Amino acid sequence: MTMRPRAGNPGSRSRTLAFVESPVQLLNVLEWAHAHASGATGDGAAGPGEGPGAGSSGEPGTAGTGITLVVLSPNDPMTRGQLRRMTELAREEGHEVRWEEARGGATAPFRTIAGLAPLLRAAHRVVMGDPFSRYVQLLLTITHAGQLVVVDDGTATMEFVSQLANGERLVRWHRKGGRSGPRDLVFAPVASAARNRLTPGPHRQVGIFSSMPIERVPEGVTVRANDFAWTRARFGPPRVTRSADLVGTSLVETGVVDGDRYLEAVRTLARTHGAARYFAHRRESNEKLRRLASETGLEVVRPELPLELVARRGPIGRTVLSFPSTVVHTLPLALAGTDVKVAVCDIDPAWLTRHASPGAQGFLAGVTGKARDVHRLSAVSTA
Repeated sequence: MTMRPRAGNPGSRSRTLAFVESPVQLLNVLEWAHAHASGATGDGAAGPGEGPGAGSSGEPGTAGTGITLVVLSPNDPMTRGQLRRMTELAREEGHEVRWEEARGGATAPFRTIAGLAPLLRAAHRVVMGDPFSRYVQLLLTITHAGQLVVVDDGTATMEFVSQLANGERLVRWHRKGGRSGPRDLVFAPVASAARNRLTPGPHRQVGIFSSMPIERVPEGVTVRANDFAWTRARFGPPRVTRSADLVGTSLVETGVVDGDRYLEAVRTLARTHGAARYFAHRRESNEKLRRLASETGLEVVRPELPLELVARRGPIGRTVLSFPSTVVHTLPLALAGTDVKVAVCDIDPAWLTRHASPGAQGFLAGVTGKARDVHRLSAVSTA
């Protein structure tokens, strides 16, 4: 593993403000910053040396590479642990990190928003990882930044782009089609204002920095590809083992897939492909993972970093098995130049729960069907 800290001035006040709530979002902000410093801007703005953000020296990468990164910390211990490790990497890259206990009690949101308001008003660029987040939507109503950038928060980016292009309200894919609750109705004016803020206009540029397949780009939005150049430059190449690894998903926890069907599918995949390890999603429950380890014999691994970094650092199996998820798009990019094969197993419609949204099967099939550089596996039988 190679570690190459980059020079920076963490104490400088940056006019680029980034908001993240998950380790993957933070990773993709680091990827965006790396691409931006290299001249491949992901915000619809002119590149370094070409516009208002350019430094006077004219040297590529001197403008806007240092950012103030705000972590809106969740309560989940696994997510918090991964975020702490990711903030260490961000500081090593020269970025300023501000950790906010944004959910630490009833008054925490008010304290957080009040503390961030001056930064939001001063920022000329806001980078965000989750435009569906109510927290982020509320913060968007405060800022007057002329440049807004959305970086990947997994496959949800595909749904965000589709909803933006179609003029729809912003709703997470697994909740789409469900009834709005009282909190949704109360928050509706804020969500509507945030959606308007994410629509390009005469004085506002909107960009998307993504490794996801985006087929229909909303009018006025600039899309730049995330090829995980920072990850590949910073880590690896990994040692590749002879066995297979299996990537977990939180589809059971979100109520999309039946738990028993999922467990049987994991058992069948592990037996068929000789998998030895199961990389758990950070949202998977301990009870489910204990049962999975007991009934499948797999070694359950709770990664301390996003899987793209774990895989790049190695060791990693020669075959990585996954259900439809973000990693079927990101792992082939992070592992480019290695001998690792990424294989994706379809979700059988029979696995879906009665609570799954009407569009769940179509969305999951689209995640698989649009993946590049992966091997397709048929849904395994759980009968």
